[in-house]
Amino acid sequence: MKSQKIMTTTFNGIQKKSPVKSCHQALILGPSLEQNGGMATVQNLILAHAPSRYTLRHICTHDEGSALHRGIIFFRAITTFWGSLLSRKVDIVHIHVSERGSVLRTVLLTILSFIFNRPVVLHAHGAEFKPFFSKMPGWVQNIISDIFGQCDGFIVLSDFWQNFYISQLGLIPERVFTLPNSVELPTEIPCRQNSIPINLVFCGRVGHRKGTFDLLQAFAGLPPHLQSCAHLIIAGDGEIEQGHLLAGRLGLSDHVTFLGWINPSQRDQMLANANIFILPSYNEGLPLAILEAMAWGIPPITTPVGGIPEVVVPNQNGLLVTPGNVKQLSKAIQYLLEDSELRLKLGKSARATAESLDIKTYTHRLGRIYDRVLQHY
Repeated sequence: MKSQKIMTTTFNGIQKKSPVKSCHQALILGPSLEQNGGMATVQNLILAHAPSRYTLRHICTHDEGSALHRGIIFFRAITTFWGSLLSRKVDIVHIHVSERGSVLRTVLLTILSFIFNRPVVLHAHGAEFKPFFSKMPGWVQNIISDIFGQCDGFIVLSDFWQNFYISQLGLIPERVFTLPNSVELPTEIPCRQNSIPINLVFCGRVGHRKGTFDLLQAFAGLPPHLQSCAHLIIAGDGEIEQGHLLAGRLGLSDHVTFLGWINPSQRDQMLANANIFILPSYNEGLPLAILEAMAWGIPPITTPVGGIPEVVVPNQNGLLVTPGNVKQLSKAIQYLLEDSELRLKLGKSARATAESLDIKTYTHRLGRIYDRVLQHY
């Protein structure tokens, strides 16, 4: 009798085994799994719900800290990656990339993969890649386009980003795959009828790009009777001190809570008690924070940037406002504060939208992308 092959997925030091017909080795390269932000969350989800037929292993290429610390982390990544390629145990290389320094690291890792003739799938997350790329000299743009274009697969978060990378970088359309970010769905959604106070939630890096300061000004512009029945909760790292100062100047200190960065269990507790999610960003890929809120049945107020308008449909599962338009944002908040039935209706529809982005469907599609890339090797 032939022995049955076993797929082993390594995740946080724990190996999970399950019988499969065949197994390929996929190497995930990206920022630390402990890092704050969406890229780490996506990687953790992929590792926890590995596509069938694939063994996944992660190499950390970047971590927050001093320049020396970041340099040491990347040097270790290069040496570990080199050793893995020499062992010939890598069937496919999956590199997560954003913008700025991440692009340089990705170019070097991709060239190394080419030297060893390993198929490469790049996974683009960068919310600010578009302005970053447009500011680069022409010869740098050509290098980035050439390296990205030689990859066997290129994953983007939305049709918006698919069109951008094909039109601006000249990528081959057949190699560009749209794979929206995914979420783990909570099994139970709390009843939010007659909630008092009405909790407004922001989750992300505090600062200009995510529209945090616009949100504080918009909240300050609400009629006093609505401010008194609502509470704004801001979760995330970044320019928290500036946020505190602005809230104080606007007279909001008693109506706003800054939580700092929170872990997944704290996030779920916050979302379970939330009524409205607000993310008035200027640039985005497809923010996981919105998808997580929608999975909890919370209607989002956000902006039509990046892949957001492909998920959030105005007056169906959320509201969209123009980035930087504080008055419009304030009116949207007031609209949902005053209409509880609409909040519940949009929240129910938001949950239905999130169900189509379940992690099981996501990893199945990722496995098919891997399969398609490996067909040519």
